[in-house]
Amino acid sequence: MEYENTATSIKSWAEDDRPREKLLLKGKVALSDAELIAILIGSGSRNESAVALAKRILNSIENNLNNLSKLSVSDLQKFKGIGEAKAISIITALELGRRRRLEEALVLPKITSSKAVFEIMQPIIGELQHEEFWVIYLNNSNKVLYKKQLSKGGLTGTLVDVRMVYNKAIEIYATALILCHNHPSGKLQASQADKSITSKMKLAGETLDIKVLDHIIITENAYFSFADENLI
Repeated sequence: MEYENTATSIKSWAEDDRPREKLLLKGKVALSDAELIAILIGSGSRNESAVALAKRILNSIENNLNNLSKLSVSDLQKFKGIGEAKAISIITALELGRRRRLEEALVLPKITSSKAVFEIMQPIIGELQHEEFWVIYLNNSNKVLYKKQLSKGGLTGTLVDVRMVYNKAIEIYATALILCHNHPSGKLQASQADKSITSKMKLAGETLDIKVLDHIIITENAYFSFADENLI
């Protein structure tokens, strides 16, 4: 008896067929977002496959996984075919992905660009619905010594304590620092308050010979760098 070549026969499968088998045969990278979510869902309904259901969910949030991660259990249960258990599976997988990114950021040894700062801070503050102000402390090789949340709630509503920033810098022998805060609105533009605190921090640092290398504004998908824009 001759057996059909499985690797070849997969080409004839319908798009919604057997994402688990496709993963085993071709690897995880070969699967679309919808197919990966379909594996989490496990099954669809009598009239809709798991892949079709996953596509419907993704279409509703503009095929953006960051948007998907913001949905609650009750939000997901609004889709016919998604019960509590399936909703929890989706949320759990996305949270594990977020935590993995956070762990990768924690071991980043050296700041080489504004993009490196974004990669560190986006998992921490990029998707928050409120504003937070952080400071990254560096040694003379631009290696990260420490990260500290300085305030929560926005620059206009929260006093940024310059003394607190530099007390910590002196304590850990930092020679430079990078200011960071998020804009939940997604607006990539420096406000007057952003510019004011940057100037204030830079002036204080000059007295102590501690450089303010940059101020990064973080949003969900992008960032604004004072240094890149020659504002510092």
